[in-house]
Amino acid sequence: MLKGNFFRGLGYLGEGFGLIRQPGLRLFVIIPLVINVFLFGVMFYFLAELFSVMIATAMGWLPDWAWLQALDWVFWILYGLVIVLILAYGFVIVANLIGSPFYGYLAELTEKHLTGQELNTDGSWSQIMRDIPRALWREVQKIAYYLPRAVGLLIIGLIPVVNLVVALLWLLFNSWMMALQYVDFPADNNRVSFPALRRLLGDSRLSALGFGLPVALAAMVPVLNLVVVPAAVCGATAFWVRENQSIQK
Repeated sequence: MLKGNFFRGLGYLGEGFGLIRQPGLRLFVIIPLVINVFLFGVMFYFLAELFSVMIATAMGWLPDWAWLQALDWVFWILYGLVIVLILAYGFVIVANLIGSPFYGYLAELTEKHLTGQELNTDGSWSQIMRDIPRALWREVQKIAYYLPRAVGLLIIGLIPVVNLVVALLWLLFNSWMMALQYVDFPADNNRVSFPALRRLLGDSRLSALGFGLPVALAAMVPVLNLVVVPAAVCGATAFWVRENQSIQK
């Protein structure tokens, strides 16, 4: 039986957008935001052409059955949605890989703000530098978790008729991954391992999916996806504080 509260989970991203406007957090939102703008511009330039190639390739995998060809517009929409979801999470992976030390520190400051502790940023840059190896290793673990499951969904997507549900499966999977991706920042700050985090989120899966769904959808929208990353970090920290208080000690 799925546990958690889906609708409570939906509220955390909105709370995150409110948190990124807090004076003590703004600097560590602005710096990764500048990185994201540059990264998005570069990726958009190269992926605009790649998108049409990927659609053409995916359509070419359809068997030459007359009734399937008559429904090619349906498959075009479904494959297009799947590819957009893949590219959206691809952007998140790269953005988090580059900005992970900043996001880890942003999650730490957000947790202090939410728990009523003093926000002291003295020595912040040295701490960010020290955290780079650990932050990058956590990102590698998340990528290693994501890739085999993404490949499995891509293979399912090649099966005629069955692939009609693949877009929904991708959306659910991306929602789960967004929850894992961002709640991992406060979890890592509290020295909770990535496997342990997966178990914890599994115990409140509906809340996790509720949080991850709007993040996954926002990541598909140009411009909005630039600011959703720091908002998701802050929202995930609120998720951590509210949903997992019992394991923070």
